[in-house]
Amino acid sequence: MVYFVATVCFDKIMEDHAYFEYIEKVVPIVKKYNGRYLVRSEKVIPLSEEWMPDRVIIIEFDTKEQLETCFASEEYRRIAQLRENSVKSNAIIVE
Repeated sequence: MVYFVATVCFDKIMEDHAYFEYIEKVVPIVKKYNGRYLVRSEKVIPLSEEWMPDRVIIIEFDTKEQLETCFASEEYRRIAQLRENSVKSNAIIVE
């Protein structure tokens, strides 16, 4: 198994709510590549003032290749700017 772990900070959200459009469109793309959402939550309790994300997402894939194919896909690239232009986010891959 391999995990895609992302944190999102809403301090940059644009008024056009592009991030919410991104969420709506990304879920079927992730599922198409056999990704399974384990966590999608804004119920985050920071334990440090240095890292205070507003949302945490953890997606499980069977293989690293599935994960990489998903996020390199044309479908994903078409919507990526919705996230990039609306929130501050960080992501890692955990094997």
